[in-house]
Amino acid sequence: MTSSPQNHPHKLAENVLGLFESVVMAVAGSAPAYSIAASTALLVAAVGLAGPASLLYCGIAMYGIVFAFNYLGRTESNAGATYAWVRRGLHPALGYIAGWSLLMCSSIFMVAATLPAGSSFLGLFSDKLANNTGWVTLFGTVFFLLMVAAVAFGVTITATVQVIMSTIEVGLLLLFAILAIFHGNRVHEFSWHWFAPSAFDSKATFFAGALIGAFYYWGWDVTANLNEETKGSRKTPGKGALIGMIITFLLFEVFTIGSNMVLTSKEVDANAANILGILGQKVWPGAGGKLLVVAVLLSTVATLETQLIQLTRTMFSMGRDGTLIKRFGTVHHKYKTPMFALMVVTCVGIGLFIGSQFIGSIGTIMTDAISSIAVQISIYYALAGYAVVVLFRQLIFKSVKNFILMGLWPLIGAVFMTVMFFQVIPTLDTVTRYVGFGTIALGLIPMFYYWSKGHLYFKMPSKEERLAVMHEIEGNL
Repeated sequence: MTSSPQNHPHKLAENVLGLFESVVMAVAGSAPAYSIAASTALLVAAVGLAGPASLLYCGIAMYGIVFAFNYLGRTESNAGATYAWVRRGLHPALGYIAGWSLLMCSSIFMVAATLPAGSSFLGLFSDKLANNTGWVTLFGTVFFLLMVAAVAFGVTITATVQVIMSTIEVGLLLLFAILAIFHGNRVHEFSWHWFAPSAFDSKATFFAGALIGAFYYWGWDVTANLNEETKGSRKTPGKGALIGMIITFLLFEVFTIGSNMVLTSKEVDANAANILGILGQKVWPGAGGKLLVVAVLLSTVATLETQLIQLTRTMFSMGRDGTLIKRFGTVHHKYKTPMFALMVVTCVGIGLFIGSQFIGSIGTIMTDAISSIAVQISIYYALAGYAVVVLFRQLIFKSVKNFILMGLWPLIGAVFMTVMFFQVIPTLDTVTRYVGFGTIALGLIPMFYYWSKGHLYFKMPSKEERLAVMHEIEGNL
């Protein structure tokens, strides 16, 4: 018996999301409030007051990767995104590594996100509890399970939850950013020097800031993993990412400027797990200041949801291709979500939460997790940037627009990610190296296993297939 189109075991829900939902998902994926709360202490420790410059230069490079995704998405609607596109543009082995890198950084991120979620919630009641690893992990796990439920019940529920949470989050961030910038009791006056290349002490400082900046922006590409469920699946996700990145870039810059103006380096260092809680009390003492903690909580829960989407959709695509366990490539008959993949991810996540208890303090866990994730981000983002240049090489020189947006800018983004990757390796501690590179190396085991089985994914697309795709794309530019 064959499955009807509506109940096909390997088919996600189609035409559910529009451009507005794609933009919301991109913003939620980058998680402005969460990224600020989780990374400000690291950024200040790395570059001091040069945080706005780090976010500016990394943002320019990152936008090249956004353009790469925009054009790569026009070649194929595939929930695996870079896993499928890098295969077509470069090589199946590199495509698999790109997909595996996303799986690993998203898995590690579950720990990095649950801690601020738990810390933000407990910070509403007690600063002491907000820095207690055990209590923070417990409450973070509760929020994680709530998001598992939201993702399990289908993309319509997921999108609705995101719209509500992200709207409140962005509104609160704008309010407190304005309060911080115009706050009367300033630690530092605004300076354009914060944006200048000379704000960095050395090349090593520049790339240390860039690595953290990459973590700030990461997550917007969830729109690509939702392309099979989006109206206009080959264009809408790319547009959503382009618009969403502009919003998050502006929020990051404004808030980093505000933090520079009202917080001392000692305050930042002493409150690594609750930065926005302290900032909120600085600019609006009392109950009002705790509204910013609510923004962090909403943002953290929202980005947990988007990472669950990226994880499960990538696993779904790999399972469907037979490059992971085939059960991953099936969907729930009613909710059209990769339920088996979601359940496995849930078990892995809880295991990682428990394991994180043995690493050390919240600050140590966050530092190691963010550094490991940023290294893995640079791998699959760089591969996407190179893939679009190689795949579209015959179209790049046909117009100035193509040359800049399809060729030059994505190439700059890819080179930036590559150089950053090699520059920061000597600065990483042992734990970060083992986690960052060890988990990527694990992917070689299933890759060679399924490659040896002769799966179609590992056969290079023919020249005729590439040309057919290019002709189709050329007509839609």
